[in-house]
Amino acid sequence: MRRRTVPSVLAGLLVGALVSGGPVGAADYGGPLIDAHSHVPNATAIDAYVAAMKRHNVLKVVLLGVGGLQKEDTAWLTAASRKYLDRVVAALPLPDPTSESAPSQLALQLERGKPRVIGEVHMRQVGRRLIDRDPNGPMFGKILDTAAKFEVPIVIHYELTDQAETALDRALAAHRKSTIVLAHGGEGPPGRLDRLLLRNPNLFVDLSGMHFQRTPALASETGPMDPGWKALIEKMPDRFMIGVDVWAARLFEPAMLDRLFAWTRRVLGELRPDVAERVGHRNAVKLYRLE
Repeated sequence: MRRRTVPSVLAGLLVGALVSGGPVGAADYGGPLIDAHSHVPNATAIDAYVAAMKRHNVLKVVLLGVGGLQKEDTAWLTAASRKYLDRVVAALPLPDPTSESAPSQLALQLERGKPRVIGEVHMRQVGRRLIDRDPNGPMFGKILDTAAKFEVPIVIHYELTDQAETALDRALAAHRKSTIVLAHGGEGPPGRLDRLLLRNPNLFVDLSGMHFQRTPALASETGPMDPGWKALIEKMPDRFMIGVDVWAARLFEPAMLDRLFAWTRRVLGELRPDVAERVGHRNAVKLYRLE
């Protein structure tokens, strides 16, 4: 049998990658998954989601509130976690972080329920809703101190700009015992996250909602991961968690859930294996005490 030369081997790999639609040398991540950030739009959507979890080896999902948009969030999350005790982790919603009663109510709820995570708290959103709340405001400062007292991380929706980065930097520095999880990568860009993470060891990032249907995305449905995001994640592998961020009812259709989980595994597969395991599973386990 004729021995293939190195160039011909590389060419064969390239052709195979082009046919499969994936990057050269990448294989889907095959380990356990934890969806560190999702929601439900009603009381029954969780059934379809858990069925997809079973199909795709997703061990747990962290279900969050939707920043006050859904009045039934607490009831829906509680019911889902009771029905699927081994799979659903219900966060404690915090609809209005500017309310004067929010810190004291939060303390009562943390004492009573012992949740593993608070949120999602909408602090800055300029797309669907126009919200621009100062993370250094007095009520939110008390909320951060309360969360720190009970050692519970708080997930915030906070879309970054230069000014917003400075404000978040100040809040993180003033509340070093508080753990903040920045949802959706703060919408980036990676260089901005790099600066914030280097300066603030109490900041973590979930990559929820950065799939092929959203902007910014880590990758298109079939294309390679954005090189800037990949470099940052591999630089700080202990600071990132994957999340799907399903919310709208159409995303709970079985075919769409299958596409989203297939995309998630494909993108994680582009990371170094040890990094993929941390981002896909281990970081969420550690941060949210899921064992």
